[in-house]
Amino acid sequence: MKKPGRVSAIGMFFLFAVLLSACSSTKLVSSWTAPNDVIKSNKVLVIALMGQNDRMLRENVERIMVKNLSEKGINAGSAFAEYGPKVFEGLNEAAALKAIKDKGYDGTFTIAVLDKTKQKTYNYGAPYFNPYYGYRFWGYYNNFYGGMYEPGYYSTTKRFILEANYYNLDNDKLLYSAQTRSLDPSSPESLATEFTNTLLADMTKKGVIK
Repeated sequence: MKKPGRVSAIGMFFLFAVLLSACSSTKLVSSWTAPNDVIKSNKVLVIALMGQNDRMLRENVERIMVKNLSEKGINAGSAFAEYGPKVFEGLNEAAALKAIKDKGYDGTFTIAVLDKTKQKTYNYGAPYFNPYYGYRFWGYYNNFYGGMYEPGYYSTTKRFILEANYYNLDNDKLLYSAQTRSLDPSSPESLATEFTNTLLADMTKKGVIK
């Protein structure tokens, strides 16, 4: 028969961890804005600078950034969709800029993965929390004397540091730069969505996007 009032502390931790994973956190680490400047480009090219191992993130972050910029009235396009997976490969600066400007783009929004790490942590077992047995000495003593502990376990935390830079190509000027940190995103799409929302909220707040 199950003893009343018995709640596993480690069970509560697992429930809390599941709730946290459902709303993975992305934080703005730092951002910089050129004084008295806003996005004035007629057309912005979003370029995710990521390798083949991050192809899903690359596609998602470009697609979602383009969608959100468009919703804010900024004409934008995806480098992956426009030029394919090997965008500007083998081109020098002059040829790459010509390829961009020939498509009507006069601004670029680059997004890069600065750091991607996995950290494995051992979490020690925790005793059962049982206030029901705390009313009397012997009930409390007898409940814990036998070593009422949950076993320890390992957990892995994934961390991403992303950087975004917006350039006006007419004068080759950096107008905005920011870095974000994301912990345990549930998917490339989730990471791309949180990153984009965090970034555009900061750009709107600072007046880079009107």
